[in-house]
Amino acid sequence: MSLMGELQFFLGLQIKQGLEGTFVHQVHTQEVNMGDSKPMTTPMSTNTALDADEDGEAVDQKEFRGMIGSLLYLTATRPDIQFAVCLCARYQASPRTSHRQAVKRIFRYLKFTPELGLWYSSGSSLSLRGFSDADHAGCRIDRKSTSSTCQLLGTSLVSWSSRKQASVALSTTEAEYVAAASCCS
Repeated sequence: MSLMGELQFFLGLQIKQGLEGTFVHQVHTQEVNMGDSKPMTTPMSTNTALDADEDGEAVDQKEFRGMIGSLLYLTATRPDIQFAVCLCARYQASPRTSHRQAVKRIFRYLKFTPELGLWYSSGSSLSLRGFSDADHAGCRIDRKSTSSTCQLLGTSLVSWSSRKQASVALSTTEAEYVAAASCCS
């Protein structure tokens, strides 16, 4: 085995190392026909509530799944899009125009924020902290909540997730409790 110098690329990840720490990010290369669309400052609108949209116009399932797959790969270094991508991924079996619009908004957000990634500080402490949150009955179809969790080692984000809860929570307290339990397991 030979030493090829400082690590700069690994499995599609770009790695920049310095004395202060390491920065890991990805350059998004998926081309989506968006024309001259304006960049977005958030991956999803706060008042967006996706549902099955059975009355909406169907879109190409293969194209939609390709866009979702590309975005899921990006969540390895972009926790800021995790919730929005996972929400859109729920509709891969029967995507509609409203779902594709939500996915295109995520791409427009990525166009606006290409420099974001993960920073691992070399001077960070080794204290482990976890955070969780849930949206009570956020899914319009089955009324299940979505839990989001993240774990930090010092100031460095080391783990994150966003997933629909397995059962229906009867209160916001119950939804938060389930989220907190998944954060610590």
